[in-house]
Amino acid sequence: MIYFDYEGLNKEVKKLEKKMTSESFWDDPEKAQTISKELSRIRNLTKSYEDLVSKVEDLEDYLLLLEDEMESDLIEEFSKGFSELSSNLEQAELLALLGQEYDSNNAIVSIHPGAGGTESQDWAEMLLRMYTRWAENKGYKISMWDYQSDPEAGIKEATFLVSGENAYGYLKAESGVHRLVRLSPFDSSGKRHTSFASVDVMPEIDDEVSIEINSEDLRIDTYRASGAGGQHVNKTESAVRITHLPTGIVVQCQNQRSQHSNKDTAMKLLKAKLYDKELLDQQAEMAKIKGDAGEIAWGNQIRSYVFHPYSMIKDHRTNTEVGNVDSVMDGDIDKFIENYLRWHKKEMRG
Repeated sequence: MIYFDYEGLNKEVKKLEKKMTSESFWDDPEKAQTISKELSRIRNLTKSYEDLVSKVEDLEDYLLLLEDEMESDLIEEFSKGFSELSSNLEQAELLALLGQEYDSNNAIVSIHPGAGGTESQDWAEMLLRMYTRWAENKGYKISMWDYQSDPEAGIKEATFLVSGENAYGYLKAESGVHRLVRLSPFDSSGKRHTSFASVDVMPEIDDEVSIEINSEDLRIDTYRASGAGGQHVNKTESAVRITHLPTGIVVQCQNQRSQHSNKDTAMKLLKAKLYDKELLDQQAEMAKIKGDAGEIAWGNQIRSYVFHPYSMIKDHRTNTEVGNVDSVMDGDIDKFIENYLRWHKKEMRG
């Protein structure tokens, strides 16, 4: 059961509304937009609660009428209203599950193939297509930050931004190693192959978040950007690669038209990766305290996609199973995401 603090949220709405009436509110546009976004998120939560209360009251009225007379029209209306209430309850629960810091932010997603060359590269591209379809179905916008295809098949890596409300809150469920088992289209002997790809999901961080990056800790290289398969090579060195020397984190961007734009995007990605590393370090420290020695490795996949000898996709954290692999690969991953959010909430409560 999810606890919903309606009164507390209404107090927060009044607090934010008061801030927005200040004459100096728009002196800092970025901070103002952050507050406006948070106000919109909370209003959506309170409205969902109010809608649920209204539907419950309507159903209570129908029950009173049905006590007097069991008319078929009234029964039909009550049944329809009850079905809508159940659906709205599920949506309200999901919104309540997305209350963690940065859940409402845009998401930065990076996909990397594992060992295995062409097989894993093809698998990474299949995952890219799956997330693209999912985002399109949600009405989210996708901006490709870095895309490196392979002349033979698949991608060497891809990094993209998914823009829309709660994009990170949903997609954080996808962070981890994804395993594919199938009959290889690249093996003439028709053998079954296992491939791996990792998916990293980070929130897009605004300037309000303090992530210290010293310029002397950075090595910035420029190079000529290229299109798919090496075609359309740029004549200018517009692509940018940034190495954060203390951590060894490397980020790059080549999909913007100018070197300045690519550098700005790469810095955003670096900031997100440093924030993500900080979170992982905290989680690792907590795992030591709890005695959990779980290691992040290729063997610890979060989900398996089996295309042969049977069809089944299983999430190993929640034990969610789906038999329609085509639907999932076309972007129908909501069931996995929703069950992860419920599972994660329970895990946090210990």
